[in-house]
Amino acid sequence: MSCNSRVSFGLPFIAVLVFAASAGAQSFRVQCPASTITHPDPSNTGVNNTEPQYMGPATLSLDPTGQYLKPVGTGNGAIKCQQISGGDGYATMADGTQTYMFSFGPLSGLADIAAGKPGTEPPSVFNTTYASTIGNTDPPALMPGDPATTANSGKAFSYNGAVGLAVDSDCVTENAAAKATGAPLPCPYTPTSGVDGHVDPRPIMDVGVMNGNIPAPLMALDEDDEFFLTLTNVGMIMRPDLFEQHTVHFHGYPNAASFYDGVPDASVAINIGGSFTYYYLAPDAGTYFWHCHITPPEHLQMGMVGQIYVRPRQDRVPSSLTLYKALKAQQNDLRTACNPESDILCTNPLPAAGDNGTAGTFANGTPGKLYAYNDGDGSTQYDVEYPIQIHGFDPNFHFVGMTFNPEGFVDMKDKYFLLNGRSYPDTVTGGPMQTQSADGQSHFSQPLSSIINIPAGGRALLRISDLDVTEYQTLASLGIPMTVIGQNAKLLRDQEGHNMYYQTNSITLGGGESIDVILDASDSKYKSGSVFYLYTSNLDHLANDAENFGGLMTEVRIN
Repeated sequence: MSCNSRVSFGLPFIAVLVFAASAGAQSFRVQCPASTITHPDPSNTGVNNTEPQYMGPATLSLDPTGQYLKPVGTGNGAIKCQQISGGDGYATMADGTQTYMFSFGPLSGLADIAAGKPGTEPPSVFNTTYASTIGNTDPPALMPGDPATTANSGKAFSYNGAVGLAVDSDCVTENAAAKATGAPLPCPYTPTSGVDGHVDPRPIMDVGVMNGNIPAPLMALDEDDEFFLTLTNVGMIMRPDLFEQHTVHFHGYPNAASFYDGVPDASVAINIGGSFTYYYLAPDAGTYFWHCHITPPEHLQMGMVGQIYVRPRQDRVPSSLTLYKALKAQQNDLRTACNPESDILCTNPLPAAGDNGTAGTFANGTPGKLYAYNDGDGSTQYDVEYPIQIHGFDPNFHFVGMTFNPEGFVDMKDKYFLLNGRSYPDTVTGGPMQTQSADGQSHFSQPLSSIINIPAGGRALLRISDLDVTEYQTLASLGIPMTVIGQNAKLLRDQEGHNMYYQTNSITLGGGESIDVILDASDSKYKSGSVFYLYTSNLDHLANDAENFGGLMTEVRIN
């Protein structure tokens, strides 16, 4: 990695407040290298900032030190980075109740997340300082509650870099002095820009405290990407008696290294005042989710759950190749090959249909068509995608969680039922929802909308995950049948290569499950301006605590 890796753990929370006045404090760090062994950029051309075309599996070769390298330009992924906070916050339920949460919040991609997009950014965006983005103002300060604070003042907010990222002036000065004398560089991994993961903790605390989101910040990757995720534990302001550690566990993520898996028994846990950067190589395409693995029943119920999905290589296939040929070429890479004859666990064999899938127009790295999986026949093509996170809150559990009372795990019973953190009618409200927290600031507590807009004649991919702790959840579609194409991040295909998709008008998920569904509005009978409903047939889940006409319901609009 090209960034320094100085990370501290175990710093008492009060020390963070003291260090907040000093840019030299090293309790918090971030990592987002622009070049790595797997994705080298020896000429510093910025190739890892965009997704290249996928021309086939990479050819690996040994460098002089005996390490495997991927030659530049093979078209196999890029580098993505994200920073999140672990702490607490409030969310507003559809009956107006403000509910306390243990929660994750965004510390990068703030503008994108407020717009309902993933906060996952390439190095060229992540490694920008706030000062360089907004100009030379004095001081260039992020405000508590941002981006809601700035947005509510009527000003535009467009910053997507890592909050707190600052020029490492000490290293810049020391390197300059060493160069002048010909001495070895004391900070060899610090680039000339001085941005090497060094942060000022003050803006991190200003933005991260009480800034919880439900769902937790959205993440999105492409297959073959390297992902650097920094978790910064800012502490729980409303519960100063709790010295809660936090982790990130990617549920269902295949072949995750135990050190980065977030299960504290086999990994590490992040203390208040510390940062840790998780590293992943993006696995098979599909819909996953992530959560804190410290006291999971408590932290999941309290809101520390989020969504992550991985887009397939097939999105990047140029029009010069058919989808089938690209998928067939991938079988030459033993790390991702899926040959049923030799592997009984193969879950995505070549389709039986053969060479009948075509890629869309591919220009400047932008795919002409999008697919949910590497299907090889174009059957999972869609026009728009919507991540839908199902969750539930038990108001009694959340109340005692804020008032220092014993939590009744056995009696846990959800009474608020949420789609992307909202119950009906808030589910059909566009834009980010905000909640005034105990710090007196309004925060974007529920940034992800639940409205499903399908272009007339188009297809929508719903990436549905159930993160409920206590309930099974059912979603039904009135008027537009669901085509289920994947479950638990696996394409529905048998060992003979036959698609096992099925049409239905309802799906049922337990906690920890995901389903990929396509709503097909390509038939001419679906007129622009039509409105359909996606709702639960569990009638007692159509409520907001004691109020009727709420819960798991949203609109599907043809436009």
